[in-house]
Amino acid sequence: MKIASWNINSVRFRMEIVEKFLREEAPDVLCLQETKVIDGDFPHAPLRALGYDHIVIHGQRMHHGVAIVSKVPLVEDDRLDWQANGEARHVGVRLPNGVRLENVYVPAGGDIPDREKNPKFGQKLDFVERMTRWSEGLSGLPVIVTGDFNIAPLECDVWNHKQLLDVVSHTPVEVAALGRLQAANDWVDLGRRFIPAPERCFTWWSYRAKDWAASDRGRRLDHMWASGDVAAQATAHRVCEPCRGWLKPSDHVPIVTEFAF
Repeated sequence: MKIASWNINSVRFRMEIVEKFLREEAPDVLCLQETKVIDGDFPHAPLRALGYDHIVIHGQRMHHGVAIVSKVPLVEDDRLDWQANGEARHVGVRLPNGVRLENVYVPAGGDIPDREKNPKFGQKLDFVERMTRWSEGLSGLPVIVTGDFNIAPLECDVWNHKQLLDVVSHTPVEVAALGRLQAANDWVDLGRRFIPAPERCFTWWSYRAKDWAASDRGRRLDHMWASGDVAAQATAHRVCEPCRGWLKPSDHVPIVTEFAF
């Protein structure tokens, strides 16, 4: 089974590259974040035309939003409010083999890494803390959690560690919070299992760069983690970096993991 994750930054605006990705990579399941569409306006038809008949969505007008589209049947599981304000940032399902698949869009956290000066940063830290408490109750369950975590944890997960220490997404307080989350269920970071540090591995490049590839100021913000038993069945993982150069690209690119289920 091939499972992909992609912050698409508006699924309707970028439907052409979603279709291109599905035709070329043919994942069994695609988790989307930042869909920016209410449930009633989600573009079901082009996805079903490509064989993705099973679609579970948690949408929101103009902001946030997550979805899971699949060739294989899905059992709808839950929509957890880790933001504690009703924002559409999580949807979870069960795959036919019983593995839980959790799709999450962690808040970006604003520009100032101080919860007193910037409430959005505090919301982000609290979001990750609620995920940590949830993770503590998963012992023994087969689970994959994937999505845009909006945190680049390792020094080699950003283009310049020293320059980004005070930049939201790579600050020590965020990295520590993500570390507690990972420890809460002994999550295996599949990206770094297959692309070991310090090898270059970025999934996001800012729109601000005139030439994203030439400047290559990337960060690894998108992740796929698995519980130990599920991680043992992972056979490959890759970042689909060429997607960043497609027409009307997202600032994120898809990540894909293959499992021998």
